[in-house]
Amino acid sequence: MALKTGIVGLPNVGKSTLFNAIMEETNAEAANYPFCTIEPNVGVVDVPDERLKVLSDINKSQKTVPTTLSFVDIAGLVAGASKGEGLGNQFLANIRECDAIVHVVRCFIDDDIVHVSGSVDPLRDIEVITLELVLADLAQVERRLERVRKDAKSKKEGAAEELEALEALLPLLDAGTPARKAELDNKQWARVKGLGLLSAKPVIYPANVADAELADGNEMVEKVRALAAAEGASTVVVSAQGEAELGELDGEERQTFLEELGVEKGETGLEKLIREAYKLLRLRTYFTSGETETRAWTIRAGDKAPQAAGVIHSDFEKGFIRAETIAYRDYVECGSEKVAKESGKLRAEGKDYVVAEGDVVHFLTNK
Repeated sequence: MALKTGIVGLPNVGKSTLFNAIMEETNAEAANYPFCTIEPNVGVVDVPDERLKVLSDINKSQKTVPTTLSFVDIAGLVAGASKGEGLGNQFLANIRECDAIVHVVRCFIDDDIVHVSGSVDPLRDIEVITLELVLADLAQVERRLERVRKDAKSKKEGAAEELEALEALLPLLDAGTPARKAELDNKQWARVKGLGLLSAKPVIYPANVADAELADGNEMVEKVRALAAAEGASTVVVSAQGEAELGELDGEERQTFLEELGVEKGETGLEKLIREAYKLLRLRTYFTSGETETRAWTIRAGDKAPQAAGVIHSDFEKGFIRAETIAYRDYVECGSEKVAKESGKLRAEGKDYVVAEGDVVHFLTNK
């Protein structure tokens, strides 16, 4: 689906280190000075899902293919970015192309790592970035309003609805409040979708801590959690440097390292971040599984069977006939598609069926 999640934050908060840890590589430059990242680094990461292996084992699949998510490491923003400070216009344009924002917040003290504001204060840092996104949106809404008011007077189709949405957004943004807090209905949001409002994008706050605080966090993390809860956003505790080192380990060494950090098996900050980003974008997973391949596919929450088929190939959506569907739990309990069918667990669903999380599906098409 080519979905992008943009990693943002002030310079030297650990964005590029976190990106490298997610990718388990070191392609993004991570240095102790502002703007070491200029052009955005892009990488695709597998979404961890234990169900894939279970289905693959059941069918003795030759190949197992997870679903993926794209992360974009965007250069550090600074105060004044909305007016072009620190190459801000270029960086804001990179964010505009993303579907969600991963806003990395520094929650560790280290005198050897420069902070652009001279001290570590996660709430102040969040406010700096958020305000720049809001100001960029405010300027865009004001410009658009001039045009739409003229269109509304001439009764251009859709102009009145767009004007209503823009006039609801204007005072909110002017007060420094992110656009995502606006109480617009779906039709109104659709009218302003083309603006790509930065502060309307959903946000995760990874709180970047020292290794020793990965398991339990610290007081700064609690402040970030409280702010995120008030915004309807989410927080994940990560140690970018520690988890970059973790990515270089295998098997028992990896588990030993996690235990030393007090982290339970399978609960690394990066795994939580990837899952949280997937959830934030309101994505769902369905599976196709057989002897040749078991594969996870990504769809939007609410997508119907033809749309889900179209993720595999556009012709499948056009030629959709029906979907033969088995719930994941039923598939596992029955142990095979054949037994599931004999047990009445296989359902034939039409074009109005909303594909459920974890469905194992076989599409019938005339293409």
